[in-house]
Amino acid sequence: MNLKRGKKSKKEPNKKSNFLVKIATNVAHLFIKCCIYIYRFIKYVWYGIVWPLIMVVVLFSKLAMKRGSVDVEKLRREGEKIKEKENKKLEKEKRHKKEKKKIDTSSYKNEDIVLEKKNLGYYINAGLTAFISIPKMIKKKFENAALVKQAKNKKLFDTKTMLVDFSTDDPQENEGKRIVWEYIAINQKGKKVKGYFEAFSRLDVQSFLLGEGLAVYSIRTSKLIQTLHGSMAGNRVRVKNKDLIFILSQLSTYLKSGIPLVEALNILIRQVQKKSYKTIFRDVTYDLTVGESFSVALEKRGRAFPKLLINMVKASELTGELPEALDDMVNYYTETEETRKEMISALTYPTIVFVFTLAVVTFVMVYVVPQFVEIYKSMDAKTIPSFTLMVISVSNFIQGNFIWILVIMVAVLAVTVYLYKNVKIIRTLLQWIFMHIPVLKNVIIYNEVTMFSKTFASLLSHNVYITDSMEILNKVTNNEIYKMMILDTVANLARGDKISAAFKDQWAFPVPAYEMIVTGEKTGQLAEMMSKVSTYYQSLHKNTVSKIKALVEPFLIIFLTFAVGVILLAVVVPMFNMYQQVQSLG
Repeated sequence: MNLKRGKKSKKEPNKKSNFLVKIATNVAHLFIKCCIYIYRFIKYVWYGIVWPLIMVVVLFSKLAMKRGSVDVEKLRREGEKIKEKENKKLEKEKRHKKEKKKIDTSSYKNEDIVLEKKNLGYYINAGLTAFISIPKMIKKKFENAALVKQAKNKKLFDTKTMLVDFSTDDPQENEGKRIVWEYIAINQKGKKVKGYFEAFSRLDVQSFLLGEGLAVYSIRTSKLIQTLHGSMAGNRVRVKNKDLIFILSQLSTYLKSGIPLVEALNILIRQVQKKSYKTIFRDVTYDLTVGESFSVALEKRGRAFPKLLINMVKASELTGELPEALDDMVNYYTETEETRKEMISALTYPTIVFVFTLAVVTFVMVYVVPQFVEIYKSMDAKTIPSFTLMVISVSNFIQGNFIWILVIMVAVLAVTVYLYKNVKIIRTLLQWIFMHIPVLKNVIIYNEVTMFSKTFASLLSHNVYITDSMEILNKVTNNEIYKMMILDTVANLARGDKISAAFKDQWAFPVPAYEMIVTGEKTGQLAEMMSKVSTYYQSLHKNTVSKIKALVEPFLIIFLTFAVGVILLAVVVPMFNMYQQVQSLG
């Protein structure tokens, strides 16, 4: 847009009036456009979202009212009355027929047979039924064909159930290491199943599958199978916390009711839906059958199970309190999942409102501002405020480089996420920055202290060694600053110092939590003190998140209003200057 600077010139009255009419027409046209778009938006929201929701609510409320108003006894009495009326009516008709009946020796009538008159609906229904049954008829004829029967019989004779072979012909079976086997079997429902199983020998695979009630037809291995399936799914898949809560609670219930561990795991295999979870628990069951402990079987699954759970199970195996340890883990992961959901809920609303704000500002800059630029072309550039010229320039820049701006924003976000996940220095720096933001720092610190103290208390209460506890704590947290403190604790323990020495005068570790650690070391009740710390800081974290959610909502609304209002004000102010110009010319 080229705004030419020029001198004011006197115009005739009719030109002044035409100019004023033109401005008023453009403003009115723009106002009508905005009203139309607002009306369409409200209309689409009303008919697309609000009205269907209202109809669904009304429908459900009517159904609920109808259900609630049904009186079973009243309906039963009404049904009995209707039945009695029908019986009386039938008896009356029979008596009437007997009275009017006359014997005719020349003909025979059977009044018990009623011939139904076939109407058009009967023929339409019969035709549709016959049309629907066509695929079944074709399938039946196809299956009864001689060639198809011959092929099925040949396949049945070719497929033979494997006999248990105690010989070890494969050289791989004698190396004492596990290899992956591909098996083909028929399950109890008669369906063919194909899968992969990691075991020491073919005999182990066959025995395990027979124990599960499968009819085994083929077990083989090759270099290609080892290459494609050598790293089993359990080493790549991580069991989610919400699934882990269900699995541990179920397993604890089965063990308390007296069901053996292997049988309980077989029940879990039938319950879980994900194929990867089935593979994991099948491998755990196999390890138990060959004599491994439950903790070792879980540990062999790689990253599938948390280190905390593995160590808790290992400690409970020594004390014989596996169900109790599983219940403690259920409570721990339930509280952890609740804390995680609180963090997500606290960040979801501000993120949505911020994205919506960017979208609205972009819409105003790309679509609304250019509508006013057409009006400003006839104005003197000296009368347009510099702020308005800046807004127009930004609008032109966004219009001309919108794709590049979007690409750069996505690229910067992707690079930042990649560096945060893979570069330790960048991750530490960003975490340090986040932990020094006034409002956000308390949320992060309270969450980290809660997780640290809760995990430490669980480990100590189940008699896990202090060095192993520190190793687990180092893997549980993702915060590099807390990892540094945990490594300092390990170094202090190696020198013979106390645990509390690593947390003294640390800006990221609150003083009350440090004093509780000192008290626990002096009294020998460190597990109880850590449990109290976790409870206290969990409540603080929850209250802080609630306050932030309550404060962020009005703040973001004010920010959205301010951003859009400033842009519209910058666009509308020159209109008043234009009106003053017209009045001065008049």
